Amino acid sequence: MTSQVRTIGLLGGMSWESSIEYERRINEGVRAALGGTHSADLVIRSYDFAAIEALQAAGDWDAAGERLAADAANLERAGAEAIVLCTNTMHVVAPAIEAAITVPFLHLADATAAAVVEARVDTVALLGTRYTMEQDFYRARLEARGLEVLVPDEPDRTVVHDVIYDELVQGRVESSSKTAYLGIIERLLARGATGVIAGCTEIELLVGPDDVEVAYFPTTALHAEAAISFALG
Repeated sequence: MTSQVRTIGLLGGMSWESSIEYERRINEGVRAALGGTHSADLVIRSYDFAAIEALQAAGDWDAAGERLAADAANLERAGAEAIVLCTNTMHVVAPAIEAAITVPFLHLADATAAAVVEARVDTVALLGTRYTMEQDFYRARLEARGLEVLVPDEPDRTVVHDVIYDELVQGRVESSSKTAYLGIIERLLARGATGVIAGCTEIELLVGPDDVEVAYFPTTALHAEAAISFALG
């Protein structure tokens, strides 16, 4: 019997706390759409995040890109009909991945930008790792859709980054860090933001839509929805 769903290749494990949310959401979305015993057809490459984090810290994006690109090609050979990279930060190497595959690469920033535009928000706060907040690989993609992107000033930027690496990717969700994040968000709203992007998948474990008074854009959920839409074709 031919499957009713297209096969999605997931590059995950960066960290697994977030990529397991991708798997859950995509499976639940397919089941909700098709019913019965249906679930997603996934091919998964999950990393030891410590190795990836070491490349990030060293700024060796070329080596990271080569590794992820090679594995994306392996996922395609294994039957993946599209590739989903289950992390915001590592979209810095998206061009290397896209060059290594012939199937679609579902870019997280595109899914996020579409949701922000649809919500008619034009000035949005972006929280994520230092790499995501400071480099243009992500922000430029949002700005290309006409969005103004605000990131925290220091020392708030360091707080956002450190909570991700020192707590969230290690499975720790601290109430004090949530309070700190909400204060940072308030300062971004005071600068004119009318929406908030949780631009690191782990942030969704700490701050949710009920915690803010403006439009909230959870990138894991938005990216997973894009994957579900593709899978159902």
